[in-house]
Amino acid sequence: MTRIFFVLLLVAYLIVGTLFAALTPDWQAPDEPAHYNYIRQVAENGGFPVIEVGDWQQAYQGELTSARFAPDLLDRLDTIQYEDHQPPLYYLIAAPVFSVTNGNLIALRLLSVLFGAGVLWCAYRISSVMLPDRPEVALAAAAFVAFLPQHMAMLSAVNNDGLAELLIGLTLLASIRYIKSSDARAGLRPAPTGLTRIPPELILGLLVGLIFVTKSTGYFLAGVVPLAIFMRWWNERKNDTSVGATHASPLRNLLTTLALFFIPALILGSVWWLRNFGVYGFPDFLGLRAHDLVVADQMRTAQFIVENGQDAYISRAINDTFNSFWGQFGWMALPLQGWMYRIFQGLLLVVVGGLLVDRFILRRSDTKREFVGAHSRAPLSNDNTHQRSAWLILWLTLVLAVLAFVYYNTVFLQFQGRYLFPGLIPFGILMALGLDAWWRLLLGKWDWAKWLPFAAYALLIPFDVYLILRVIRPLLLP
Repeated sequence: MTRIFFVLLLVAYLIVGTLFAALTPDWQAPDEPAHYNYIRQVAENGGFPVIEVGDWQQAYQGELTSARFAPDLLDRLDTIQYEDHQPPLYYLIAAPVFSVTNGNLIALRLLSVLFGAGVLWCAYRISSVMLPDRPEVALAAAAFVAFLPQHMAMLSAVNNDGLAELLIGLTLLASIRYIKSSDARAGLRPAPTGLTRIPPELILGLLVGLIFVTKSTGYFLAGVVPLAIFMRWWNERKNDTSVGATHASPLRNLLTTLALFFIPALILGSVWWLRNFGVYGFPDFLGLRAHDLVVADQMRTAQFIVENGQDAYISRAINDTFNSFWGQFGWMALPLQGWMYRIFQGLLLVVVGGLLVDRFILRRSDTKREFVGAHSRAPLSNDNTHQRSAWLILWLTLVLAVLAFVYYNTVFLQFQGRYLFPGLIPFGILMALGLDAWWRLLLGKWDWAKWLPFAAYALLIPFDVYLILRVIRPLLLP
């Protein structure tokens, strides 16, 4: 039953994603022209572009967005190239699609939709690995991640976000499996076959290396994965009761596994970083200094605070971030109606309340054995060391994604909720767990009720269809 629901969920995502890709007016996604022009340059010139003065044109871009990209203003659209500093992997993958379809915008958007399908799968699999006896939670988390309106809009646009999120999801999944894998000495780890003969640390290094050449928003995993490696090493060391083990041997094993991770990651990353040293100079290994010089007239946080005050900054940070996380389309020009945001506010309150119910009521009831039934156990009450370590990796990912967003906004005024999406999978799991706690508290004696959180987030599917047909397309067309 669960697999059937997941397949239906995936099919629904592909249908709705295709609608968004086909019906969203041309260029009406943040930074889409600049990403498109990067792909075009790779496809036509066979090399990587360099960001330079003139790639950011504040006045022209403001004119375009104000006129909703009216056709008579598009004669200079190919000069918008301020994403030319981005790492190359997404653009290398998209360039053949550009060439085969003669630069068809919808075809490039559909490539992003396919990456998004991978993100959906990662959300489902991560939830399933963390909660193997709770498939309904995995489906609810996947539904939230897939059909969050703003996320759907971004996953159906030309940008490198979808590929970056896919690699983040794959890295999280591999890290969690790595932590939760049974100790070989206990005889519980399956015999290696095929790709499993490759050291898992090497696979983790390759995944992080691919992130290095995809987008800097995932760079924090270069710290998260070594922590996962250390936690597994520490857990296995605590469980190692062999008398003959020396203190040097475990440490040598840790250093070896860390080397297996760092070597492929740094090799892949250094190919791009060394190129940037040659182009932009040391120490600008990401081209960000060059980018900041090019977008010199973009609003800075310090400037906004001087002109408007700290209170205005905080108010805008809260309102704009919240609204654009759920849905604020085009170039932040088309928010949802106020009552829609109030529904999402209410949903957040319900979820937070559910998480508190889980923490202070259900877990205590579970401990006292007052709560009975196959699904009465609170998901975070597992005392297994590997399980707790895996949860730590997930929550750390969410925290670091939020901190990266906060840090970015200490420099540029960019309160766009989409910048929080690198942490969307763990956030989606929290959203699923919050609703799940309420059914276990109020409707736990009815087994059918366990599907209610999934059904609730599946309601985002018709909502997304309504948005693309009745809001986004008609209101963003020139």
